[in-house]
Amino acid sequence: MATQLKNPKKHPKLNPNWAQLCEKLKINGSKKPLIKTSPASEPETQSTILGKRKERPYEQTNDSRPNPLIPTSSDCSVTDVIAMDCEMVGVSSVGNKSALGRVTLVNKWGNVIYDEYVRPMERVVDFRTKISGIRPHHLKKAKNFNAVQKEVAELIKEKILVGHALHNDLKALLLSHPKKDIRDTSEFHPFLKEGRSRALRHLAAEILGADIQNGEHCPVEDARAAMMLYVKHRKVWEKHIKDFMKLKKKQEKRKHKKKPRGDEGQAAHE
Repeated sequence: MATQLKNPKKHPKLNPNWAQLCEKLKINGSKKPLIKTSPASEPETQSTILGKRKERPYEQTNDSRPNPLIPTSSDCSVTDVIAMDCEMVGVSSVGNKSALGRVTLVNKWGNVIYDEYVRPMERVVDFRTKISGIRPHHLKKAKNFNAVQKEVAELIKEKILVGHALHNDLKALLLSHPKKDIRDTSEFHPFLKEGRSRALRHLAAEILGADIQNGEHCPVEDARAAMMLYVKHRKVWEKHIKDFMKLKKKQEKRKHKKKPRGDEGQAAHE
């Protein structure tokens, strides 16, 4: 008797939509799944990305914050107030004697009105480059001391002179300036700490938020820093000077009114 082959099991017909979905899945392979992520998961991803981005602006703010020493005007004229800063080089046999190597003047806006390298009268032994920033090639074609001295004297004449430890700069220039017209940031009482003067870089950092004198000094920056310190405290500073001058005049008047003891004794004897 002929054996009857069993009919293979018939698979139920697939839903056409399901078949299309399967085909799409095969075609896409490793591509993004069709199932969308839930809305709840999206904010989590976004917040993570934004969290990283938040750090960048903070870092950029520190790097790109406005420089407080940038001139507040494009005016480069000679103003009634001038700030000066000098850099020194070493002369004498061992280089321990200071001589003028560069002098910079800025106006009340912080714009440079004079900036010259100076060829000292004596041979330079130590350029003091780590501090002064001056190198041999700077002095090869520099102006001679006498010419610079004359030009600086003319510029600061009858002007309020601002700077830090100005006695050192004036000494190097072999110049003097009326005390009433000097505004020295190393001597202004509100800037002192326990009665002692503070470094210009510390004053600039604390009061102006400016970072200066990290390595080689820049006389333009130093002069600007001194000027900005003065401008920031100008009202108080000028009042202090005015009060001091009034007190000085009163003391002088008292001296004139007071008769010498010798004259009084002579009058009584007569």
